[in-house]
Order: sequence, then C-alpha cells, then structure tokens
Amino acid sequence: MVRDTLTADRIVRAAIELLDDEGLDGLNMRSLARRLGSAATAVYWHIKTKDELVRLASDAAWQEVELPDLDATDWRTAATAQAAAMHAMLTRHPWLGQAFGSHLMHGPGQARFDDLSLAVYEKAGFAADDADRAAATVFIFVLGSALGPAAEVSLKRRLGKNGADAEQLMADAMTRAAEDAEPYPRLRARLGTASAEQYAAAPDDSFAFGLGAILDGFEARLSAQRAAGAARNG
Repeated sequence: MVRDTLTADRIVRAAIELLDDEGLDGLNMRSLARRLGSAATAVYWHIKTKDELVRLASDAAWQEVELPDLDATDWRTAATAQAAAMHAMLTRHPWLGQAFGSHLMHGPGQARFDDLSLAVYEKAGFAADDADRAAATVFIFVLGSALGPAAEVSLKRRLGKNGADAEQLMADAMTRAAEDAEPYPRLRARLGTASAEQYAAAPDDSFAFGLGAILDGFEARLSAQRAAGAARNG
C-alpha cells in the first residue's frame, strides 16, 4: 500500500533535495525513504539501485537548463547563454560535478543539452568534427569552473560535522595560507587587496573571463579558416 503513494518522479525530486543538502555521501535509501515518509523497500519498487537513482537525479538536473533559441540569436550569444545556464545548474547542484567521476550518467536531459551544443558550433561555422571539439572544450571548462563552488560546499559540510565551526576552520586555514604566500612577491602583493577579496567572493568573474577567451579563440580560428579558404579559392 505504501508503494502506491510513491512515483519515480517524486522519488527523484526528493533525491535531488537530499543530494543538495547532504551530497553524494549522504544519499542512501533509508535517508531518502525518511524524507518521503515511506519505507526503503517501497523506494526499491520504483528505482532498483542507488546508481540508477543518481543517474535519474542528474538527468532531471540537466532538464533544468534553459536552452537558448538558436534560430533567434547568433551563435556566440547562444554559446554564452548555454554555458552560463550549465554553470548555474552545476552550482545549484554541487554533487553533480562530483558524480561525473563516480557514476555512469546519461539520459534525455543531457542528450538535449549536448545536441544543442553541437548545433551552436556548427552554426558558428565549424565542420562536424571541430564542432565536437568546440562543444567538448566549453563543456570541460564549465564543469571545471563549477567544481570550485561545489568543492566549497562539500568542504564546509565535512568540516562542520560533529558540531565543528566550519567557517572558523576555513578562516584559520586562509590565515595559514596567507602566511605561506608571504615569501612569494606576486602573491604577497595581492594579499588583503580588494582584487583578491573580489576573486574569492565572485568566481563568476573568472568564469566569464575564461569563457570569453575561449569563444574569442574560436572566432579567431574560424576567421583564419575562412581567410585560408578564400586564398585557396582566389
């Protein structure tokens, strides 16, 4: 009878909430069942394994990514919007970046995202193979950029276990890191400056800078290819 009150969609949504709160290490069927007000055996009727649950939760997260309308905008605007939406999603769900290294993940949500990525770089002018490479380059950059916020969430969670003051422990570590940096002139020059504080507080600035540099490189490469093609045809 308990089984009839559950659906796979409800279980996946509860799993995402649990993963957001507790991370991959905190996900187990008993904890999930408690959150659902159910029994662990009832969850297993719908989703058989924890790995399958993580896969379904990750694909539901990919479905959250709002994709740009490629017919209504230029390729670079679309590429920027898509990358920013992916970065925002990974920041909302910090466990997902970690899951890439420990779970096999696929599904219609990610396939939808990947297909648009290829369309974006084909519209830019890349041949099929280079469109694959361009999409992979941006994907890896966005994933890597999102690992910083994800790692901070995980670190705070681990440091705060058993009632410890995670913020104080991190502040103490930063003080020791500043002491380690003192002998090095470029690091020393940045200690305590507004730019250093801004970098620590606003990693999205670094993300926008890096993404812009990558897209600049793509545009330069495409321009060079067009010029070479014109020279051959001329």
